[in-house]
Amino acid sequence: MRAMAEYNAAVQRRQAEAERQKARFEQKRQAQAGKRTMAALEARIAKAGGTGSPVAADLAAEQAAELELENLLIGYEGETRAQRSESQAAIDTMQAGIYKKRGKNYRRAGMIGAGTSLLTGFGQYYG
Repeated sequence: MRAMAEYNAAVQRRQAEAERQKARFEQKRQAQAGKRTMAALEARIAKAGGTGSPVAADLAAEQAAELELENLLIGYEGETRAQRSESQAAIDTMQAGIYKKRGKNYRRAGMIGAGTSLLTGFGQYYG
């Protein structure tokens, strides 16, 4: 049981790192898509002759803010999943410690039981 709990903890720690790597990858991919979106928006504004107008600037700023928010959300969700895995790893590690203690207690109880049986046997033999 202890070995299984330790194994599960190791798996959860690897999962946490995988979640972080996945989030970083998704953030990079979203940032690249965001650059393409902004370039397309700027091209449409220029084609419409609105370059330099306050409305065009506001529209571009709003789009940039939306893209940044989306990127931050990807990172936040990835970190949340990673922390969930790390919490599970901590629980599994604690469970392994409990199994270790329980094993020591069973061993000690077995020795005490064996000693008691020997003493009882000697008492009956010599009694």
